[in-house]
Amino acid sequence: ARGKEDALVTKNTVPGESVYGEKRIAVQEGENKIEYRVWNPFRSKIAAAIVGGVDNLYIQPGSKVLYLGAASGTTVSHVADIVGPTGVVYAVEFSHRSGRDLVNMAKKRTNVIPIVEDARHPHKYRMLVGMVDVLFADVAQPDQARIVALNAHHFLKNGGHFMISIKANCIDSTVEPAAVFAKEVKKLQQEN
Repeated sequence: ARGKEDALVTKNTVPGESVYGEKRIAVQEGENKIEYRVWNPFRSKIAAAIVGGVDNLYIQPGSKVLYLGAASGTTVSHVADIVGPTGVVYAVEFSHRSGRDLVNMAKKRTNVIPIVEDARHPHKYRMLVGMVDVLFADVAQPDQARIVALNAHHFLKNGGHFMISIKANCIDSTVEPAAVFAKEVKKLQQEN
């Protein structure tokens, strides 16, 4: 959206509802009023990637997305807006506290399947998740590359894509972040 200040927005799939108190913008298009939700890049790694210039996140209308580390669902809700009613977001969160918020958010966003489970054990939710086009991982774990690879082997379609938010300090706080990133990339390449 452009105006006094630029903003990243997603088309709200549940007009009239905000998820986390985000600003909503209504735009009149002919006879229809379309509502957009402002997506704050300081609260979402995917939004930050877009603002930072990542040109293709592979998440688009109709996509099936496996989101690991869904937390309370703020970013998940924007991903659900993007994939729309023909797409689906399988949102996995380990924390029961955050999982409660995620489940409540998903009550109105029916294209979100909330899964309160440990992403280290995809066999525990294999009956809920279909094959996906995109896997996004935001898990702050030392073995996050292994977690991504394990889930990709279970659920990522051939030719699918994954994105990972690597938190260097969670993996090894004694090494420079660039070295941690290089090591994690190498681990993922070895997984094929």
